[in-house]
This record gives sequence, C-alpha cells and structure tokens, in this order.
Amino acid sequence: MSYIRETIVTTVDADGLVHIAPLGIIEEGEGWVIAPFRPSKTLDNLTAVPYAVANYTDDMLVFAGCLTGRKDWPVVPVEESPVPRLKSALSHSLLKVISVADDGLRPRFSCEVVSEGMHAPFTGMNRAKAAVLELAILVSRLNMLPQEKIDAELAYLNIAMEKTAGPDECLAWSWLMQRVEDHRDAADMKGKSV
Repeated sequence: MSYIRETIVTTVDADGLVHIAPLGIIEEGEGWVIAPFRPSKTLDNLTAVPYAVANYTDDMLVFAGCLTGRKDWPVVPVEESPVPRLKSALSHSLLKVISVADDGLRPRFSCEVVSEGMHAPFTGMNRAKAAVLELAILVSRLNMLPQEKIDAELAYLNIAMEKTAGPDECLAWSWLMQRVEDHRDAADMKGKSV
C-alpha cells in the first residue's frame, strides 16, 4: 500500500508562470511520485521544467480555493530552485523529476528530494480542517461518484464542521459546497432533459 501525502504542488511553465494545484503525492522509497491526470497544467509544467515544490500547509483556503477557481496565492522563491513555494507553507520539499513512467491517463513522475525547508510551526489540526480537506477531495471527484455517496460523505463531514470549524474553515467549506450545489443543479437539469 502506498503512502499518500495531501499537498499543494507548485510548478512553473517554460516562461516561469506559476501553477498551484492540490495533489496527493505518493511515497516511493526515499522520494515521491507526482501522478497528475491527463490533461493538466501540472503535467505540462513538469514536462517543460522537471521540478516541483510540495507545499505542506494546513491552510484549507488554499485547498478549497484551488478547486473553486481561486488560484492566486502568494508565493516566495526557494533557494536554487526554478519553482517557488507557497508563502503560507509550514514546510516544503523541492522535488526534481528523475524519471517518468508514461501512461495514457496518469503519467508517474518519480522525484527525488533536493532540499527541504521549515517556515512555521505546525500547531495541530482540528477536525474541521480534515473535513474541508476530505470535501476538497470529494469535489475533485464529483463526476466519478454517485449522488448517494456524495450525500453520505457530506452528512458525516458536516458533523466535524459544526463542532470545530473556525472562520477560515467555514469560508473554505462554503466555496466547496457551491461546487457541490452546482454539480447537483447540472445533474438535475440533465435529468429533466432526458
């Protein structure tokens, strides 16, 4: 079984334009595998500039924002790296692609850790942060899941939100729930047109 770490991955294109995306990176020996779906900007960028930064953050606004069209998050340079990191990252790993296993759906970019940095202390995770992260993953898969599964997950995750959410978690949750509602509306419209 592979260990997956949920991160925000930053990459750049050949012109240095930064792309920020939530992505689970897969542990492989001493390194990590980045396996973006085709087509994706992360895939294109890794092909053009074979470096990425895995940003370890507990800022749920970034995860939710990236899935709802809010991708303009502050970045700062990483020493001896063509790719910057998130300013809000608690820590980061600079990753260099050392090999690529091509795949029609999800190529696997095997990466070695070039350097790492710590920027702020991790002060703990409340249940609402975990619930927002799970909802973000759910939102990324809305087109793959039956509505009953989505509803069951939402009911369970909402318990943690009601008990432990702060203002940032509530805002992130609202962004993601708008995506869920848009998905439901589209499914209803499709059902009515059949």
